Amino acid sequence: MDRQHLFLIGFMGVGKSTVARVLCERLGLPLIETDARIEAAQGMTITELFRRSGEACFRDLETALLQDLSREAPAVVSCGGGIVLRPGNVRRMKESGSILLLTASPEHILRRVSGNTTRPILNGNMNLDHIRALMERRMPAYLAAADLRISTDGKPVAEIVSEILSALSPL
Repeated sequence: MDRQHLFLIGFMGVGKSTVARVLCERLGLPLIETDARIEAAQGMTITELFRRSGEACFRDLETALLQDLSREAPAVVSCGGGIVLRPGNVRRMKESGSILLLTASPEHILRRVSGNTTRPILNGNMNLDHIRALMERRMPAYLAAADLRISTDGKPVAEIVSEILSALSPL
């Protein structure tokens, strides 16, 4: 992998943060969590930011963060689930790195996120039908953005990371 950043995209709950941590160890790169960076900069949680300022404000902050990342040293970047909804964000990511799409079935997603109240897009809609519908709406954007695609369903993290590293070698 000779390009700068490795951006992990995908629906919430696919394992981006967990996989990113292990990838960082294996690649010797720092980890950047877009949501955590935004929370630190804003002094509030993503849930609170959504409640106070709305999703559009949050998406603006994601876009600004991606602009800042283009000036930073190579890193593994675990992105928020909706970051690809803006074509300009995808363009910025492609200009500064490779984009890896992690996928999982709606059933796996529900198991992973049920009971979690830090997912503002799902709060009040923590059910399979809502997750499936939202995933279907976002999938074209995920697929269009991705340089690589890896399923995380039923796989241990070590296996997922090995698949990623094998797939990255030609990039």
